Amino acid sequence: MVNFIEKLRAARVVPVIRHSNPDIAMAACELLVGAGIKALEVTTTVPRADTLIADLRQRFPDICTGAGTVFTAAQAHDVLAAGAEFVVSPCWSETAAPVILDAGIPYLPGAMTPGEVHHHAENGASVVKVFPADAAGGPGFLKALKSVFPDLALMPTGGVSPENATAYLNAGAVCVGMGGKLLPARALEANDLPLAREQINTAIAAVSIH
Repeated sequence: MVNFIEKLRAARVVPVIRHSNPDIAMAACELLVGAGIKALEVTTTVPRADTLIADLRQRFPDICTGAGTVFTAAQAHDVLAAGAEFVVSPCWSETAAPVILDAGIPYLPGAMTPGEVHHHAENGASVVKVFPADAAGGPGFLKALKSVFPDLALMPTGGVSPENATAYLNAGAVCVGMGGKLLPARALEANDLPLAREQINTAIAAVSIH
């Protein structure tokens, strides 16, 4: 798990891929990888998410590809069979967690309170996703959590943007999860790849992942 955490630390930003059209989701992933992103989280709300994850693992084996919004044991089985290298949930899932942990795959459940952070760490979470980070208190809240959980890897997600991502990292986040700013849906829906690429590169540059 130490190696996995170091992969996240090196990645700095984990784009959260969420779209109703799997082709748009894949196009976003391709542009993100081309822009230098080292990790991706594909949510189960993407139709045929397991197929997308399997395709990404085959095409981009050096990218750390995981699954997000996993609530059920069935979803956990599907994404693990597809090759997900980590699994993320908005909260602790009593049904999905045993499947993921028994498989030896890193589990990143969401937490919004110190009690939830402690529970998740005590029960096997490799990284705790602080969610929704902005609503919970932003970088200041994350810094406060790190003061009492200095050895835990925390990944803030929810309201993270290019403008505040560095503040989260400076507050002690191992990495940040970022959604809409790294998936330029309107540009991709209009098949405007130059604009989509420009928006992604602008967002990435603000976080200085290179």
